Amino acid sequence: IHPPLVVFLMLASLALISALLAGYGMAAAGKTRSVFHRVAFAAMIAATVYVIIDIEYPRLGLIRVDSADSLLSDLRQTMK
Repeated sequence: IHPPLVVFLMLASLALISALLAGYGMAAAGKTRSVFHRVAFAAMIAATVYVIIDIEYPRLGLIRVDSADSLLSDLRQTMK
């Protein structure tokens, strides 16, 4: 069971708004903009979004839960 689309839209909105605020903050700093900070911020936002979506779809991507899949299936059957 996956979360509704609004959760993914809010996640994307959060990433865009935080990028906007970070860019606004760096623009106020003047001409001393750090390339490292821009790349690190973009990488952290991208990694966070990727991990959240990867955990949401456990059979796809890098994070796998194949061993625990049967336990979750059994638990769902007992909940019905």
